[in-house]
Amino acid sequence: MNKETLEALFSTKNLQEMFPGDRSDAFFEALFGDAEEGAYDIKLAYMGSDGKTLSMELQLFERPGRCLACNLTQGLPTVFSRHPVINIKGVVQDIDRLLAGKARCADWSLGHTKQKSRSVHAIPLTIKLEEN
Repeated sequence: MNKETLEALFSTKNLQEMFPGDRSDAFFEALFGDAEEGAYDIKLAYMGSDGKTLSMELQLFERPGRCLACNLTQGLPTVFSRHPVINIKGVVQDIDRLLAGKARCADWSLGHTKQKSRSVHAIPLTIKLEEN
């Protein structure tokens, strides 16, 4: 698939449908019993492709009046990889459907949390592709 096709498939609109903004609140509701306790909002972003892998990110944006400290985010890849509300497996299945048979998601992994700025952290999501 070419770059333009992938960028169109992974538009902001499509990514928001796959990973809606209210999923952050649902995650914190499940974790703490109150969505207001959450320190960040989570967004799915497309970062590019080399043809064999898709590079995505779960971006964490600090909420007003909260602290997005590294100690809060370092263990998240393990938590996110198996948490039913975050549902990375389901997100990858949605991506597979979006590829519509032009390629197939073979495997996925979450990388280590990266601090992009004081108020933005990101967890890389790498999806290996196979041609159909």
